[in-house]
Formats: sequence, structure tokens, C-alpha cells
Amino acid sequence: MREKRLLERLRAIEQDPDWRGEADPKAAVASVLGHLGKILNTRQGSAPIAADFGVPDFTAIASSFGADSIPDIEEAITKVIRRYEPRLDQVQVSFEPQPDKPFTIVFKLAARVAVEGRQTPVVFETILSPDGRITVLE
Repeated sequence: MREKRLLERLRAIEQDPDWRGEADPKAAVASVLGHLGKILNTRQGSAPIAADFGVPDFTAIASSFGADSIPDIEEAITKVIRRYEPRLDQVQVSFEPQPDKPFTIVFKLAARVAVEGRQTPVVFETILSPDGRITVLE
């Protein structure tokens, strides 16, 4: 049942009062994927939940991208995921060069999703576009 966030569980119960939620790794991954998209597209300082919720504004970094920027972006993404997505463990973010897409910055996000006491390995692709928007794909 913990594979979904609280609001997702409340919506499911509202739609089906008899729903009790069974452990479903696919539902957990889908929920984590959606939550990561929200976290990574929120700019730090813009959410009333906490000043450090979200990521720094990467638009300046993306427009003048260089090899020295990579560790800073990897660290920022890793830090916010570890803090605000507790269902993920062993989070590793690594740069994935894309020679055929010079205006996008791609990172591989490898982690483990905890579902009912079991750890399921996952790998997501995190794409930082030139406008600063981040897309997370399974």
C-alpha cells in the first residue's frame, strides 16, 4: 500500500471505498516516476513546503554547459531525490553523453524502489532541456 503517495491513496479510496491497496511494484514505479517529475520541475525557493524542495534553476547551466557543470547538476538532482523521495534508495545519478542531441543534457538515474519490504531496481532517464524543464522517463 505504501507504493503510492498519501494523496494518491486517498484518491483511490475516494473512487473506490473498498480499495485497500495491494503491493504492486509497477504502481510504485509509476508513482515514483510522477513524483520525480514534480520534484525536478520545481525550482528551489518556489514551494511553500520547504525552501530546498526542488532543484536550482538549471537554465543558465544548460545554456553554457560545460564538463565542469556536470558534477553540480548530478549532485543537485541526487540530493533532492534522496531528501524528498523516500521510496528510493541507493540513488545514483550519472551523466549520459548524447552526441546526437547537443542541446539536451541526459542523466541516468539508478536506484531501488522499496515495495512492501522488497527492493526493486529501477533505471530512469532524466532529460534536462535547454529551457530548464526536466523529463523523467522509465
